[in-house]
Amino acid sequence: MMNYSSPPPEEPAVRAQDLTVVRGTRTVLRGLGFTVPRGRITGLLGPSGCGKSTLMRAVVGTQAKVTGTLDVLGRPAGHPALRTRIGYVTQAPSVYDDLTVRQNLDYFAAILDPGRAAADRRHEHVTRAIADVDLASHADALAGTLSGGQRSRVSLAVALLGTPELLVLDEPTVGLDPVLRRDLWQLFHTLAAERGATLLISSHVMDEAERCHQLLLMRAGEVLADGTPDALRTRTGADTVEAAFLHLVDEAAAAGRTRQTPETTR
Repeated sequence: MMNYSSPPPEEPAVRAQDLTVVRGTRTVLRGLGFTVPRGRITGLLGPSGCGKSTLMRAVVGTQAKVTGTLDVLGRPAGHPALRTRIGYVTQAPSVYDDLTVRQNLDYFAAILDPGRAAADRRHEHVTRAIADVDLASHADALAGTLSGGQRSRVSLAVALLGTPELLVLDEPTVGLDPVLRRDLWQLFHTLAAERGATLLISSHVMDEAERCHQLLLMRAGEVLADGTPDALRTRTGADTVEAAFLHLVDEAAAAGRTRQTPETTR
């Protein structure tokens, strides 16, 4: 008899177990365990200082003093083979002011895919990335003359070079106007739906949670909850993800107070 059982589920893009980061005397991340599904947008949400950027640096392999298990695209985080498979955008735009938009992308494309034989492929990737972030009309403008939002889009274009499987974006919409935020989120959904990319996007703006397929809610170096926006609202009986997050914060604080109360004081 033939076996028609379902194929095993696809491995997640990111899998963490007991992930811990200590900086000096401070524990920045506390034994995190979570997964990031492939081909989806996972939002990493929480207040400033909760450890979001540290977690993202750990995922892309640039964070020191990481313990526990952290696998990314089937490899340990930071493995050399992941270099061209991950795109990373930091909070501060990473561009050269004295180069044009296209020259910036040409430079980074040459690092990712060097050699004369790859020239046509690099040109194709640069042109596509510029179009993705809607900067074709500014391709020959010096980066130093661009607005803050445009510079952020150049950084995103750099991350899109080479069609990365995983995009790690650290607060990519902070400080942008509502129209540009909307346009970027449309691009993020296009990348996931049409190119099968996995996106891990951090934010402290709770209304952006509604735009994600999956959420990791963080506070004080810990993951309070993970799941879809609908699941988190249902779990807490809240109308919005922001209300759900606040409910979970209060719940965690109450549990902490309970643990710290000696038996004899009851």
